[in-house]
Amino acid sequence: MYALAERLFPICRSITGNGVRQSLQILREIIPLEVHEVPSGTRVFDWVVPREWNAREAWVRDPQGRKVIDFQDNNLHLLNYSVPVHRRMSLSALKGHLYTLPGQPELIPYRTSYYQESWGFCLPHRQFETLPEGEYEVFIDSSLEQGHLTYGEFYLPGKTKEEVLFSTHICHPSLANDNLSGICLLTFLAQELQKKPRRYSHRFLFIPGTIGSITWLARNEDKVEHIRHGLVASLLGDSGGFTYKKSRRGNTEIDRAAEHVLKHSGHPYEIIDFAPYGYDERQYCSPGFNLAVGNLTRSRFGTFPEYHTSADNLSFIQPQYLQDSLEVYKEVVEVLEDNDLFENLNPKCEPQLGRRGLYDAIGGGSESKARQMAMLWVLNLSDGSHSLLDIAERAGLPFRLVLQACRALQEAGLLRGLSAKG
Repeated sequence: MYALAERLFPICRSITGNGVRQSLQILREIIPLEVHEVPSGTRVFDWVVPREWNAREAWVRDPQGRKVIDFQDNNLHLLNYSVPVHRRMSLSALKGHLYTLPGQPELIPYRTSYYQESWGFCLPHRQFETLPEGEYEVFIDSSLEQGHLTYGEFYLPGKTKEEVLFSTHICHPSLANDNLSGICLLTFLAQELQKKPRRYSHRFLFIPGTIGSITWLARNEDKVEHIRHGLVASLLGDSGGFTYKKSRRGNTEIDRAAEHVLKHSGHPYEIIDFAPYGYDERQYCSPGFNLAVGNLTRSRFGTFPEYHTSADNLSFIQPQYLQDSLEVYKEVVEVLEDNDLFENLNPKCEPQLGRRGLYDAIGGGSESKARQMAMLWVLNLSDGSHSLLDIAERAGLPFRLVLQACRALQEAGLLRGLSAKG
C-alpha cells in the first residue's frame, strides 16, 4: 500500500483531468477497474459535470527573473482549477492571488476553485513575507474546456446481488493521508476479496469528491436498491485513533459491525453520529437514498495540523498504520459476510459438549474460558432470531471468536444455518 502511495503522490489530481486517468491506470495494474467517462455538461440531479481541467506548467518569477513559486516543485503551489494566465503585475496585485497559512508559516496550503473561475498560487507564509517589491511575471499553462469527469469502478460479484459499497475520493493532488491512504487501502482490500468466497457482491468506487458520488448515484439509480451496507474510506494512514461516523439511519448493521470491530480491535476509537458534512457519505445518506453508508477513518478531517497542507506528505503516513487500517476493514467485511441466523438443534438444556470433543476443539490455555463461553452463548441465543453479531454484542465477545464457536457447533451437528449461506 505504501509503495502504491509513493507512485501516486507526485500526480496532480483534481475532480477531472488527466491526473485522475493516470492514477486509475496505475490502480488497474492491481485490480481490473472499469474506467467511466462522463461528458462535461451532463446534468446529475441538481449539479452539472464541470469542464475538464488540466495543468501543465505554472510559476511566478520575481523582479530579478527568479522562479519563486513553481508548480513543478510541488503541485499544491497551484490553486487547483486555476484558469490560464500570463501577465506581469505588481506585488500588491499579485498578493490578491496568493494563499498562505499565517498560523503554520512553513507549510503550503491546499486550495481549490472548482466552481468559480479564478487563479492563484499557494506558498508558505514565511516565504510570502520575504517577497520583494517590484514587477512579477505570472504564468499558468492550464486548460479548462469541454471534456469528461473520470471515475473508476470495480464490481466483484458474490452469491447474491446484495451489495457492500466501498467508496473513496481520488480528487486530491499530493496529499498522502487525504486521500492516497483511502485509495491504496481499498485497492488492496478489493484485491484480497477477489481471492475469497463471498456472500455479498462488493462494489468499489474511486471517484472525485462530491461531484463523483452525485454523478455515480445519478447514473446508477437502478443499482442503489441492492446496496445493503457501505463505507467511505479516507484518512487511514496516520497514527491517530480510529473514528467511525455512523450512517444517517444510525443503527444499521454496518454501524453495529464497525463499532463492534473497533471495540475489540485494541486501538483507541471514537464513534460519532451522522452529520450532513464531511465526505461522500453525505451523498449516499441524502434523504432520497438514505443508504446504510458510514465513514471509517483514523483522525477526523480538519482535526490534525497536517490536514490540507504540504505536511500531509509521505512521511506523515506509515506502512504499519495502513496495515492496521486494512485489518480493521477486513474484520468489518468478515462480520458482514458471516453474520447469519442459526438454530440450535438441541435446544432443551445444554448438550454435552465433552463427549462430542468440543472442549478439545476449543482448545486450552488462557483463551479456553472465552471459547467455552462463546459456545454457550451461541447455543443459548441461536433461536432463529439472534444473528451472530447480536450474540457477540450480548456476550461482549469478539465476533471472530463467536464465529469460530458457531463453526465448531455446526461440525458437531448441534447447529444449522437458516440463511442460504448457513
